[in-house]
Amino acid sequence: MRLDKTEISLGLVALACVLFGFVSPGWLIFLLTIALAKALVVQGVVMQMRSGLVSFGQGLFYCIGGYTVGMGGQFFGIHDAIAALSLGMFVAIVVAMLLGLLLTRYREIFFAMLSLAFSMILFGILVKSQELGSTDGFNVHDWTLFGWAPEAGAGSQHTVFTMTVVSGLIVAVLIHRYTKAGIGVICEAVRENEVRVEYLGLSPRWLLYGNYVAAAAVSALGGGLTALATGHVDPEMAYWTTSGEFVFIALLGGLGHVAAPFIAAIVFSFVRTYAIEFVPHTWQMILGFTLLAVIIFLPKGLWSLVSREKTGERA
Repeated sequence: MRLDKTEISLGLVALACVLFGFVSPGWLIFLLTIALAKALVVQGVVMQMRSGLVSFGQGLFYCIGGYTVGMGGQFFGIHDAIAALSLGMFVAIVVAMLLGLLLTRYREIFFAMLSLAFSMILFGILVKSQELGSTDGFNVHDWTLFGWAPEAGAGSQHTVFTMTVVSGLIVAVLIHRYTKAGIGVICEAVRENEVRVEYLGLSPRWLLYGNYVAAAAVSALGGGLTALATGHVDPEMAYWTTSGEFVFIALLGGLGHVAAPFIAAIVFSFVRTYAIEFVPHTWQMILGFTLLAVIIFLPKGLWSLVSREKTGERA
């Protein structure tokens, strides 16, 4: 199996991140772990945006992934991290296969609002569930990795960071190949002209359905990794502001490259962290101005800075 330049570059960056984690302070490792985990959810949002759909309810699968990891240890004795993450992705796939039958019938604002509605339904259920901690949520039990229990504190933190980086690399390579393959190109064609795709003898609805299910699995993985990193889950994971945050990051990074969501998520995390630190009462306005500046000066997102530089080198 041959690797192209993008995949080799992604591998080298992932290796550099893992090595960087050994010499980084705990607060930075934690910040990067959460940013990369959320970037996986954003990858799911971007997958759908490439096919012409904008999901304002991706927090649904983010929350399913996180709560499945938490409930696995709390109620079912599943303490292995890989098993819990896999279970979270499986549950998200099952839910997406059911909801996708309805949602993929709709387009534009109708799809966006319906996806948001289902996410808020889950939020409401969790808030009313006293067994799951209601609005406070509950803590994630100690976990293992193939029977090995990492040391509490720095050891556990670095292990989750490494798992997140490796997961991000695998997902990025798979999505890169998916977008370059025939089905990925057809999904973009659906965004441009759905009727012409039907004339080719293909079903846009079932293409979008498969895309929706795949995006759900990736988003659940991000939610599960977030639960492992923070050691806690709560209903806010399904709230509309969380889903809006994922769309924000997707717009910030752009659709130009599989690495864009990771870059945008890291930039977003640093801007929000320091905005809250220095201007705690107006940090939302800082984020708003940041996105507005990107939309005005970089309409194709932060990745356009890299693509412009490559174009200039070729010239």
